[in-house]
Amino acid sequence: MKYRLVLSTVPDEKIGIRVAKQLLREKLCACVNVIPKLSSFYWWKGKMDSSRELLLLIKTSQSKVHKLIGRLKKAHPYETPEIISLEIKEGWKPYLDWIGSSIK
Repeated sequence: MKYRLVLSTVPDEKIGIRVAKQLLREKLCACVNVIPKLSSFYWWKGKMDSSRELLLLIKTSQSKVHKLIGRLKKAHPYETPEIISLEIKEGWKPYLDWIGSSIK
């Protein structure tokens, strides 16, 4: 089985926890880490901007990543949310097996 790490930022803890629980309830991921106190600097609508955010690290399988991205887009408050999927090429086999068994 192939696995993915999906990254997304959210504006506050309440939204981060709500999104994490929704994705978990729907068995679209095995785990979501909600990392607080992130400072983001970016270009938006032609101007440099910044904000305080939280980072979501979402572990899932390749087979569920497209549905997960669709759900994340719908649940996300941003006009253009950061949603990036990275392939997990290597990892500790028992942990990777746990991801697979958690989302069946």
